[in-house]
Amino acid sequence: MDRFSAVERALRRAAPHALLEAVQEALASFYAADSVDLLMADYAMTILQPVSALPYTAEPLPVHTSAPGRAFGAQEPHVETDRRTGAVTAHLPISVRGDRIGVLSVGLPADAYDPATAHELEDIAEVLGHAIVVAERDTDVYLQARRADRLTLAAEMQWQLLPGRSCSRPEYELGAQLEPAYAIYGDNFDWSTSARHLTLTVTNGMGEGIEAALLTNLAINALRNGRRAGLSLSDQAYLADQAVYGHYHGAAHLSVLLLRFDLATGETEIIDAGSPRMWRLRQGKAEPIELDAQLPLGMFEDTMYTSQRFRVEPGDRLLFVSDGVYNVASPAGEPYSERALVRAMANTRLLPPSQVPRAVLQELSGHRGDIDADDDAMVVCLDWHGRP
Repeated sequence: MDRFSAVERALRRAAPHALLEAVQEALASFYAADSVDLLMADYAMTILQPVSALPYTAEPLPVHTSAPGRAFGAQEPHVETDRRTGAVTAHLPISVRGDRIGVLSVGLPADAYDPATAHELEDIAEVLGHAIVVAERDTDVYLQARRADRLTLAAEMQWQLLPGRSCSRPEYELGAQLEPAYAIYGDNFDWSTSARHLTLTVTNGMGEGIEAALLTNLAINALRNGRRAGLSLSDQAYLADQAVYGHYHGAAHLSVLLLRFDLATGETEIIDAGSPRMWRLRQGKAEPIELDAQLPLGMFEDTMYTSQRFRVEPGDRLLFVSDGVYNVASPAGEPYSERALVRAMANTRLLPPSQVPRAVLQELSGHRGDIDADDDAMVVCLDWHGRP
């Protein structure tokens, strides 16, 4: 058995909570590693937290100003070399199908690091990422490492409901983020892909705290139920509308934007049920997409929904924002304008979608100043590549 396969086998056999110990022992035995650290990105995507030091006994590393952070941000290995000894520390991004999880840092003697080893370590980081995703069903270790602070109960529910924070396939790349990360309650995003379609749901929640989280959970699971039953987009919306109305009888409702993209052609069905806003960046020009507004989910009984057609072209970037973005005011009371959002889209046009939402929300935070957010804010970014 070659050494890469031996490490892969050790990770498969490890207990869910013991993946770090397994990869440490395997890399020391087969690659002569003298240090191995696993760092997890926190919910706000601002720090990398050491898994081995739970709870909170080691200093987290900032994403933007640390060597592991460079690997995480660029999603490329970053190598540090000790000038005195020649020893190498390789920081390797850990991601699963485009969803950025953290960084694996491996220290090696100078004579133990070569191009073949570098390539194998990248593959080991990828295997470790998949192992973490599976292990999270059975242990809280990695979820604990993602939090720099305690989550509110509403935020705990919302993060568990999300599919991830980024996703990539040859046809598209997706990135999304919610703020305040540790106290979100109503806003939500969801996606699912098949051989033919990408289905994307963007939700602007109503209410505050646990009640908003419960409402969103009901609606998202109703939409998933309809989607997994093979219903049309209109019937998915109808089913979710009836679920929300049946429970709240019109006292609460939910604004949702439903989209289903044909992966082969870019043809898109859209239902705008009182939705978050949608912008398109095409050939450097940013413009809002006006849609046929329909009633939010759960407002009235037996509401019927109809989809409209839209087409995305290779090179298009779509941005979805909730009212927590538009309603933010500066300390002087000035609202965050469409002009500011267009400027933010232009400033982030060279970033990959996984980094765009965080960058836009950071600019929004600068506009708000020291004032605490009174609404959660959501940004979702989709880059469309299409099929040849």
